[in-house]
Amino acid sequence: MELYSNKKNDTSKIKKDASVNDRIPDGLFLACPYCGAQMYNKQLGKYRVCAKCGYGFRLQARERIELLTQNFEEMDADIQMDHPDFPGYAEKLKRAQSQTELAESVLTGLADIEGERVALGIMDSYFMMGSLGSMTGEKITRLFEYATAHRLPVVLFTASGGARMQEGINSLMQMAKVSAAVAAHQEAKLLYLVVLTDPTTGGVTASFAMQGDITLAEPHALVGFAGARVIESTIHEKLPKDFQRVETLLENGFVDQIVPRSELARLIAQIVRLHTTEAE
Repeated sequence: MELYSNKKNDTSKIKKDASVNDRIPDGLFLACPYCGAQMYNKQLGKYRVCAKCGYGFRLQARERIELLTQNFEEMDADIQMDHPDFPGYAEKLKRAQSQTELAESVLTGLADIEGERVALGIMDSYFMMGSLGSMTGEKITRLFEYATAHRLPVVLFTASGGARMQEGINSLMQMAKVSAAVAAHQEAKLLYLVVLTDPTTGGVTASFAMQGDITLAEPHALVGFAGARVIESTIHEKLPKDFQRVETLLENGFVDQIVPRSELARLIAQIVRLHTTEAE
């Protein structure tokens, strides 16, 4: 027997409008992954930065091109390589290529940044989490080889979840291949500038992301090798809050400067200009 009955406020029989959710755009309101602040999407502005803490939301490679460069000529856009017959891998690649309009998880080419000519590479976390596959490594290697032959500085934006395990040992070998191209570029006394973005992890961190002559980073970007949960389960200790954030890396000498996204183009051009003047 029901002791209380409130027919007036009974909402169980209210007919719901199924089309309401269809009329509300996705991503209208966002939460900052770093500080948790809630904000209207348009509050991020063209640089897509949290107004409260300065964290830069993840960008696709072509979005960065629009923010950074006055002119961009893509290299190796139609590159093709054989891929292993890993279950479901071909479908994942096609889906990533369709979503990002990229052949691989890195966009490479020649660019003018504030009037300075550079060989530019931008890894895209929206392409299979920016994972390092054979074609990714090949494109970055070719970028360095071209820059060495034409005596150009290299600017590389890193963003990666690590090696692409569907490709097995071929993925891991890209660390060594790219590192060899970086070494040849540096032996030619040419500038290699790295910009660490969120996230940069795994084999990319363990190789070319940490081999730059100058290393910049965006505020609060996550940079590390193994994930925090893996480390905690190994050492059986709770890690500090800012563990693997670039602010901690700066304190310990792994990063030269943390730069707001809106100032990156100006600073990159200034650094390239100074090194070009010194070389002359």
